[in-house]
Amino acid sequence: MLFLYGLTILAGIANAIQPGQNATLSKSLGLPVTAGLITLLVSTAALLVGGLALGKLEIPTGQQLTTVPWWAWFGGFFSVLLILAQLYASPAIGAASFLGIIVTVGVAFSIVLDHYGWVGFAVHPASLWRILGAVLMVAGVAMVALF
Repeated sequence: MLFLYGLTILAGIANAIQPGQNATLSKSLGLPVTAGLITLLVSTAALLVGGLALGKLEIPTGQQLTTVPWWAWFGGFFSVLLILAQLYASPAIGAASFLGIIVTVGVAFSIVLDHYGWVGFAVHPASLWRILGAVLMVAGVAMVALF
């Protein structure tokens, strides 16, 4: 578990850094969609090399492919949405506001996902404390954005 928490912390750091990197790539090239495609190609190459190096890259069987729910195939579309937001919104609203909004909306919507057990998550009821935490996050992001 400690490894997973460490990985999550590193992902949080990457989540703060990546919008600036992607926006700079977009600005330098003057081609936002091309920059987004380059970002996805770099991600694909990193997963390919890492998967091969760790021996974790395998071709799924037909049986495995048939067990995947229809909605699970569309996660890549959400990655594109996030990259486009990084390219267009983050330079305009700043790193703190951008990341604050992304994380806060993510937490708020995650409470809904957990409450109903949608998209493969275990059911965790939306308690008063969880909702209050999300409300406090909204207030915090508002303060960061306003000041």
